[in-house]
Amino acid sequence: MEEERQEVAESPQGSETDVRGLIQETISEYLNVERAKAEPAHQAELTEERKRREQLERRVNELVAENERSRSKAEETERNAAIRDELRRLGVSKVDLGFRAVKDDIYRTAEGTLAARSEGGDVSLREYLAEFARQNPELLPARIPGGSGASGRPGGSLAGDGGINLDSIKPGMDPEQLNRIRQEVAQAISHTLRKD
Repeated sequence: MEEERQEVAESPQGSETDVRGLIQETISEYLNVERAKAEPAHQAELTEERKRREQLERRVNELVAENERSRSKAEETERNAAIRDELRRLGVSKVDLGFRAVKDDIYRTAEGTLAARSEGGDVSLREYLAEFARQNPELLPARIPGGSGASGRPGGSLAGDGGINLDSIKPGMDPEQLNRIRQEVAQAISHTLRKD
C-alpha cells in the first residue's frame, strides 16, 4: 500500500509537470504561429523600406551629379569671363576671336588660380594673355586710324581740347561730367554748321 501511496503522491506532481510542459509547448506553438503570421507583414515592410531607401539613395546620387554639373558649369563660366576680361584689359578689340584661340590652353590649378600651358611651361593667365596679345597684334585696335574719308577724330571722340570719347557716355554718369559732354557736343555741332 505504501507503494501505491507513493505512486499516487508522485502522480499529481508528475501530472503537474506534464501540464506545465503541455502549457509551455502550447504557448511556444502559439508564438510560432503568430510569428509565421506576422512574418509576411514584416517582410513586406522590410521590402518597402528597402525600396524607399534605394529611391532616396538614387535621388541623392542624382542631386550630387547635378550639383557637380552646376559647379563645373559655374567654374567654366567664371573661367571664360576671366579670360575675356583680361583680353579686354589688354586692349584686344576682337575678344571673341582671341578667346577662341586661347581658351583650350587655360586651366584652373589646384590652388584655384587660372594658369596656361605654354612652350616654356605653365604661366599665369595674365602673363600668357599678354604674350598672346604681343604675338597677335592683328587682334589689337589699329594704331593709326584713318584712310580715305576718315575724320580727324579718332575713336569717335568729339575733338576739342579734352577729346570726349562717345563710348564713355553711360547711364548714371556724374551730372557734372554729363554737362561737360553736352557742351562739347553743342560746340561740335555749331562748328559743323558753320562750315556749311
